[in-house]
Amino acid sequence: MNAVRDSLNRIGVVLLKETLDNLRDRRSIFSALASSLIGPVLLLVMIVIVGRTFFRDQIENKVQLAVQGAENAPTLLSYLRQRNIEIIPPPADPAEAVRNGDLNIVLVIPPTYGEDFSKGKPATLQLILDSSRQSAVADIQRVMDLLESYSDTMASLRLMARGISPEVITPLAMERLDVSTPQTQVLVFLNMLPYFVILVVFVGGMYVIIDTTAGERERGSLEPLLINPVHRWEFVLGKLGASLPFALLALVATLAAFAICFNVFPVEEYVGFQLSLDVKALVGIFFISLPMVLLASALQMIVTTFTRSFKEAQTYVGFLPLIPALPGIGLAFMPVKATLWMMLIPTFGQQLLINQMLRSEPISSLNVAVSTAITLAAAVILILIAIHLYQRERIIFGAR
Repeated sequence: MNAVRDSLNRIGVVLLKETLDNLRDRRSIFSALASSLIGPVLLLVMIVIVGRTFFRDQIENKVQLAVQGAENAPTLLSYLRQRNIEIIPPPADPAEAVRNGDLNIVLVIPPTYGEDFSKGKPATLQLILDSSRQSAVADIQRVMDLLESYSDTMASLRLMARGISPEVITPLAMERLDVSTPQTQVLVFLNMLPYFVILVVFVGGMYVIIDTTAGERERGSLEPLLINPVHRWEFVLGKLGASLPFALLALVATLAAFAICFNVFPVEEYVGFQLSLDVKALVGIFFISLPMVLLASALQMIVTTFTRSFKEAQTYVGFLPLIPALPGIGLAFMPVKATLWMMLIPTFGQQLLINQMLRSEPISSLNVAVSTAITLAAAVILILIAIHLYQRERIIFGAR
């Protein structure tokens, strides 16, 4: 019992020493906090931009439509005006205006339109557009939908004038029930939250790990520390523990920033509807992410044992978040239904659970338990590997 207490005391001494040293290092604190703000701010900006383009502009703002030959189709233009389309004069060169981005779309009505329409023939219309310009997609789609709707209406009126029911040309009655809302459509961007959580988990305590290992080796202070009456495993656990508060600080700051951005910032003024994040879901995300914090620190400590300088360690450790974070990017655009075997993949299982929490989907307690156990087991294995590496005297010079 006394031996355990002594070991805990020695681990606590190492942990306290490294924590206090890094608290004096503004770089460690700044990196932890700066990395925590990137994700929330970036997602907020993306949602505001997309919301103004695809939601609010479609609902409230008029679409300007330049029409060449407007005198040839007065009924069509009246139909468009009633549906919030502003008709403006055409430019001298419509194709060039669209190509340069001066106009999103131009409607050309040829002189033969009225004659063909009166005779019941297909009346030709020409749309000049640039489908590669993303900022014009909403306007283009809206104009095309209205023109198709006008065409369907005129076709029905022609049939009725001939005593034929419009239902004759509609063999199928398609009913589309879209249960999505503007809020759930915007969730495609919030689905990137697991990606930013992974980055923060790895970056939050990164500089502490690098400084307490490769940094001390480079400064020549590692050898004096190792000759102290402290077991190597106590040494490793102490240094590992010193990185955890910084990583947790970054994680808490990130989730708090997400809560502030989407619950306090007036997003509805830009996207036209209320968008918020459930605080309970953010709390759940914090606890689900805890095993990943330990895993990240253990993995970083192993990598830094093979480096000789702070700069070299920073280069190698900087690539680590990319591997587990890549699935998070895929989940944003290709949602995957969580299954039990997926929980056996460390960090990937957590990202799936985070995604489910954001969408308010039911979460299996078994999935949570398996994902947590597997990730913690992987972290323990990595810690044992780090302890083994620090048992070797070559650790002083970099374990090559």
